[in-house]
Amino acid sequence: MLASKIPSTPFCNQANPGERMDPKKTALVLIGFQNDWFHEDGVLRSVVEEQARATNMIGNSLSLIKNLKNTGVSVFSAPIRFQEGYPELVNPIGVLATVRESGAFLADTKGGSSIDEISAFGDQVTELSGRCGMNAFSNTALESELRARGIENIVLAGVVTSLCIDTTARIALDLGFNVHILTDCISGRTAVEHDIYCNDIFPMFCHMTTSQDLSDSFQGALAEA
Repeated sequence: MLASKIPSTPFCNQANPGERMDPKKTALVLIGFQNDWFHEDGVLRSVVEEQARATNMIGNSLSLIKNLKNTGVSVFSAPIRFQEGYPELVNPIGVLATVRESGAFLADTKGGSSIDEISAFGDQVTELSGRCGMNAFSNTALESELRARGIENIVLAGVVTSLCIDTTARIALDLGFNVHILTDCISGRTAVEHDIYCNDIFPMFCHMTTSQDLSDSFQGALAEA
């Protein structure tokens, strides 16, 4: 079964399933929307390019952010960045070793910057600095921002499905948040990886939905207000 065919779970209050979720208690968290992943000159573009195109994750994410304007939903971006020489990485292995070797995600460089399409949203998207690993909560103000705004529900979009999305989702769950993942706004390295996570792994601890279902839910809430 393809991830695109997974029935979305109702986007509702988990404590009271018949109650629509409060947009003011919901946050969209964008992970890794940076040039080194998505710009034509990005040093790691080839890692996610094929799957990102297949899910149209950039287009879907941008449409969603536009549709969430004036709904009360908070939007955060948690880019990963490193200082020159990568002092944050001590004996890295795997993907973080690749990041250092390729010179990716350096602060104050084009590659480490958010893609222009996200920057164009201005203050609708709150960028949180400090992330230098898989977890969007680590070394950032994400948790404190969510607590200060009374956020209960987190919706994740971005890359990479099996790394930063998975890690952040698990941490969010442990912190007591309701976690939703947008199947059409995330990208893995391959279609197989994406489908395994969306079909078999994420549903064990997250709610799976799509950008359209999320948008429709909150637009419906506005119409009823």
